[in-house]
Amino acid sequence: MTNFLSLADVTDLDALIQSGRDAKANPFADQHLGKNKTIGLLFFNSSLRTRLSTQKAAQNLGMQTMVMNVGQDSWGLEMEEGVLMNGDKAEHVREAAAVIGRYCDIIGIRAFAGLQDRMSDYQEQVMHQFAKYAKVPIVNLESATRHPLQSLADCITIEEAKLTARPKVVLTWLPHFKPLPQAVANSFSEWMNARANAGKVDFVITNPEGYDLAPEFVGNARIIHNRDEAFAGADFIYGKNWSSYEQYGQVLTQDPSWAVTMDDMQRTNNGKFMHCLPVRRNLKVSDAVLDSPQSLVIEQAANREWSAQAVLKEILTGFNV
Repeated sequence: MTNFLSLADVTDLDALIQSGRDAKANPFADQHLGKNKTIGLLFFNSSLRTRLSTQKAAQNLGMQTMVMNVGQDSWGLEMEEGVLMNGDKAEHVREAAAVIGRYCDIIGIRAFAGLQDRMSDYQEQVMHQFAKYAKVPIVNLESATRHPLQSLADCITIEEAKLTARPKVVLTWLPHFKPLPQAVANSFSEWMNARANAGKVDFVITNPEGYDLAPEFVGNARIIHNRDEAFAGADFIYGKNWSSYEQYGQVLTQDPSWAVTMDDMQRTNNGKFMHCLPVRRNLKVSDAVLDSPQSLVIEQAANREWSAQAVLKEILTGFNV
């Protein structure tokens, strides 16, 4: 693995999931891989789990870490090529990425969608510009369209908690009062489709009309707009809000009936509830669900450390081949 931008960079998903579980069982077994290596973590947007879990994973592997909030701790970065830089961006990504690549052996980047221009967001300019100019491996800490470290942690969590060989996994839209990106939902769908294609899960997406994800992320998943029907017999319910893809970035409804309650969970096969966090209690999900034994949100978040460690281990192993 050179870069980790999406599922396309993974050659063996089963092996990567197992690597995360192995790291969880023995966190410091591979400290030699990161000795005298440095990872730089660049945050264009806020973070809690991603920032801390990736730092911890790197330290478990013996790496040094440097963390920067871009635009607050650094100059604002211009991403466009061939522009007259007479605006609020003082430095171009060409120089910034090249210099950071001299300081760091791996660079992790978090840069959300702007939700104003679908074409621009889905081109993933920030990730691709850094990959082009840094000349070192890039790790996606959440981009405009994907959050692959979260998706790997989700796969680890499902593998640990499943009670059947092919559990029914349902991704459900949740209500919110402001527009949120599609990145987590896109990424979860991409990875679950890969698991479904391998016969490992039965994957369903349920959302209100107007909230279908981009076709390339929906893949072969069944879309069921009747949420009660979708929840029936589910082993895992994965809740997430996202703004409209078709009417890009818009909030089309805030229907509170899409919030997950214990009554909804009763329709499942004693299903487990998952959410990437942060979550707005009683707006998206009831206290009763989040505080119940059916909730996996804390274990799911804890597994972010092991998903990051599995990815960093594979990249570092490539350095020593």
